[in-house]
Amino acid sequence: MGVTNILIALVPAIAWGSIGLVSGRLGGSAAQQTLGMTMGAVVFGIIAWFIYRPTLDAKVWIAGILSGLFWVIGQGGQFTSMKALGVSKTIPISTGMQLAGNALAGVLLFREWTTGHQYTLGTLAVIALIIGAALTSRVDKRNATKTDRHENTGAGARALTYSTLGYVAYTIVIKSFEKWGNVGDVTNFTHAVVLPQSIGMFLGAIVFVIMIGARKEMWQLPSWKNIITGLFWGTGNLFMFLATIKVGLAVAYSMAQMGIIISTFGSIWLLGERKTHWEMVNIIIGSVLIIVGGIMLGTM
Repeated sequence: MGVTNILIALVPAIAWGSIGLVSGRLGGSAAQQTLGMTMGAVVFGIIAWFIYRPTLDAKVWIAGILSGLFWVIGQGGQFTSMKALGVSKTIPISTGMQLAGNALAGVLLFREWTTGHQYTLGTLAVIALIIGAALTSRVDKRNATKTDRHENTGAGARALTYSTLGYVAYTIVIKSFEKWGNVGDVTNFTHAVVLPQSIGMFLGAIVFVIMIGARKEMWQLPSWKNIITGLFWGTGNLFMFLATIKVGLAVAYSMAQMGIIISTFGSIWLLGERKTHWEMVNIIIGSVLIIVGGIMLGTM
């Protein structure tokens, strides 16, 4: 595969795995973090357009904006869950649910599993993801005084539900246009959709902020600071595209899931989210299972 190609494929894991940590350090509400992140994404969308100069037709705009709007639902829900449950609990569960959701979409919509081997391996992978997500979110009730229990489980669960639906739809839209949209040159479509997608993300973020009643927070300093978060996302997105050319989508997507190690353990060590020894053991085992499940799905 080559050392250079491996390093390129690892950039999305580092960039995306750092998003929760960066936004946590920069501060701001879920609305401000979402809005700031999308502004950074627009910057990357403009850069990508100048680099590739793809054709922007009606299908590209429709697919890109729809995908971007769904992404906002996914990211907004994830930031909301981070506030309710913490980064170390939100990211592993969200990762597992996204991978499982995309696997089901691949089976039901795109017929990507066609053999008994694929169904067996895929089912085992989804089971590993579900068990891994459950383990990473376990709470040691016997040592409640040693950990931070200022969590809103109900709000976090609701946010994760609509976050997963948004993230899965965000990928389904693009895949659907590529498969059934008669878009012509798929490479041009992939290059072209980045800018409309980022604009859809930005517009969706504004709607998200207004809907949750945070209009007064929109243009305050935390929103502008979180442009940096968007630059991290854009970097991961750009290198993901480069990695798919170098090592293929399956390997690139699987390696990107390694970012869960950064987000989960970084939030504990850098953001001060406290865990007992029993919880750390569960987090380690759960994270390993999620990574294994992601790799199993990727190799298919």
